[in-house]
Amino acid sequence: METAISGILTLLPNTVFYPKPGEKQSLSKGPFANRGVLMGISTTGLGKGAGILEKPVIERTTPGRESEFDLRKSRKIAPPYRVILHNDNYNKRRYVVQVLLKVIPGMTLDNAVNIMQEAHYNGLAVVIICAQADAEEHCMQLRGNGLLSSIEPASGGC
Repeated sequence: METAISGILTLLPNTVFYPKPGEKQSLSKGPFANRGVLMGISTTGLGKGAGILEKPVIERTTPGRESEFDLRKSRKIAPPYRVILHNDNYNKRRYVVQVLLKVIPGMTLDNAVNIMQEAHYNGLAVVIICAQADAEEHCMQLRGNGLLSSIEPASGGC
């Protein structure tokens, strides 16, 4: 970087160029001879300097107000719950499959048939494992369609 100080042109900390009287005060030749000196002068003006980045401002949260990161970190993951279908002697197998397909999102025909068969032969079957609020909703919808169902906390996760 070049700086111009009272007629002395400094190129490096240990190199000083003293121009002779009547000479142009530039080391370069050609149509852009004076451009280096002008740039040197413009970069050494008042201010923080060229190419120096300012320290980033870190936003502090006010007391009582948490950042988005803190909210995500402090949120506890709701424990999973099982929705259980119980066998009954009233509903036909085809109807149970239709209700499962209608009530449970993402339920496939194969899964619905397997769940119905398991409940029929074993007395109960796990329909889905999900958050407590969703499990309660699914259980109520199954009951609303005449099926016996319950929920319980799932041990071991999803």
